[in-house]
Amino acid sequence: MKEKRRQKLFDKLKDKYRLIIYNDTTFQSVWSMKLSRLKVFTVTSLLSAIIVILVILLIATTGLREYIPGYPKAEYRQMLVHNDLKVDSLEIELAKRDNFFRGIKAIISGEVPEDNLNTNIDIEPEEVNIKEYNHDSVFQDKLLAEQLSLSIQDNSYRKSELSQMLFFVPVKGIVSNQFDSGTDHFGVDLVSNVNARISAVLQGTIIFSGWTLETGYVIYIQHESDLISVYKHNAELLKNTGDKVQAGEAIAIIGNTGELSSGPHLHFELWYNGNALNPEQYIDF
Repeated sequence: MKEKRRQKLFDKLKDKYRLIIYNDTTFQSVWSMKLSRLKVFTVTSLLSAIIVILVILLIATTGLREYIPGYPKAEYRQMLVHNDLKVDSLEIELAKRDNFFRGIKAIISGEVPEDNLNTNIDIEPEEVNIKEYNHDSVFQDKLLAEQLSLSIQDNSYRKSELSQMLFFVPVKGIVSNQFDSGTDHFGVDLVSNVNARISAVLQGTIIFSGWTLETGYVIYIQHESDLISVYKHNAELLKNTGDKVQAGEAIAIIGNTGELSSGPHLHFELWYNGNALNPEQYIDF
């Protein structure tokens, strides 16, 4: 009986049907197709599987996955990574602290710290000549002499190094205001033709290219040997921050921008290790 029922069910699945579409006005057959229950079930299953796969791919590859209950948001995942890095750093710091305390404990108890167990150094006694000195005075004199020597060496090295550099003239013009550190005028003002181009004095990298209220459009260039050149009051900037420039390459157009400018000119500065230099000592304007 069971086999007969199965056979009847299988025969029903294979029974042929015809799907016909008629024109409602003329009752003519427009389209028809033979169908069976097995074919309909197979096609429906395939379409459902394809739709499910597409939906899974869409959710897995887009931000829609964040709307799935239980799935962490991007902010939470970043927070987890950040906290994991913090935990690693804390573990390292705790290990350093434990080693430090172990060393202190060993020293207090009269033992040798672990870091010094493998250091076997034989020190032979030598004759020591004891003389009376004013140690503070001797140390201060020695320190002062070293600082003076380093200062002289640094200045001489700086002058020799900068004197060997070949500076390109930033703009052809006349010096209208000279360098004067006493009045906080840490550069020279150059007056030139309208729309004259301003060039980089040396090869370097643009570290700032933008607008300031007092000096208008400004460009700062970092050169080798800790040297920085500054170009202020420009009408237009031709380079952006991060750009590499060569000596003589156009970087701006002369202008009259900023509250401290009283006419079209270029305010040019040179800085070495945080100290302002007189540009006229290194460039023949």
